[in-house]
Amino acid sequence: MSQYSGAAVISGKPAASGARRRAATDGRLASLLLFLPPALLLFTLFVVLPIGEAAWYSGFNWNGFGSPTRWIGFDNYRFVFDTRGFGTAFRNNLLIIAVSLVIQLPLALTLALILADKFRGSVALRMLFFLPYVLAEVATGLIFSFIYDGNYGLLASIYRTFGAEAPHLLASTQTSMLAILVVVIWKYFGFHMMLFIAALQGMDRNLVEAARIDGASRWQVLRHVVIPLLYPTIRLSVFFAVVGSLQLFDLVMPLTRGGPADSSNTMVTFLYNHGVSRMRVGYGSAIGVILFVICVTFAITYKRWFMRDE
Repeated sequence: MSQYSGAAVISGKPAASGARRRAATDGRLASLLLFLPPALLLFTLFVVLPIGEAAWYSGFNWNGFGSPTRWIGFDNYRFVFDTRGFGTAFRNNLLIIAVSLVIQLPLALTLALILADKFRGSVALRMLFFLPYVLAEVATGLIFSFIYDGNYGLLASIYRTFGAEAPHLLASTQTSMLAILVVVIWKYFGFHMMLFIAALQGMDRNLVEAARIDGASRWQVLRHVVIPLLYPTIRLSVFFAVVGSLQLFDLVMPLTRGGPADSSNTMVTFLYNHGVSRMRVGYGSAIGVILFVICVTFAITYKRWFMRDE
């Protein structure tokens, strides 16, 4: 036993430390016993049971009335994967994810790098760009449905100014998804921009100043200091962008309701249009289970690979 540990034993410090550890352990145990059961109960009632019910109903050919009795096994899943519209909806979700990652996040990061510095009007510009995110999705969809209107909308007025006939973007299978993608970028880039601005303002500026004193150029500081320090926020933004893209619903419904001819469906709108609206509860439940598996697989994999230490 060393001189210091012997003195500690004589002075009673190890006993005091042990008492503090026991008190901390008892405090954590009390917190667990107090808060964990209600949280588990709510999680079971509102998450586990609905998921289990959806998985159970997906095995029936059921219209939602009465009790499900016609068991068909995994046929609903086969019907889903054989439906061409579901493949289109799945590809649309992938397209939204790609556009979010390739256009939306770089745009948000660029604006955040510009607006993170304090200058006259920077706060007003931040709020201006963040404003679309505050709007409800349904309100945003209605606003853009008027803007895109080929007869009376803002787009039609612009086309008429140049003597041209305005296209009906939302009524064409070729352009409906493109019109939705524009709205998605406009709606959510401000949210990611504010995340990046918060991360930039919490960054240790001494590292940036040290790099500048060492002679690093503006681009070198950005590439080798600022961007690496933003990696945790970038990973978080990517996670939000992908999960939000997979769940996109209430922005699409006011614009196109998934049409024309299922060309702008996402997986969630496809579930609503072909499962809920047509009273095919078993079929819709199968789509819900597929979507749930995709989201959970992505969340676990992403957390495991990219956010392990966060």
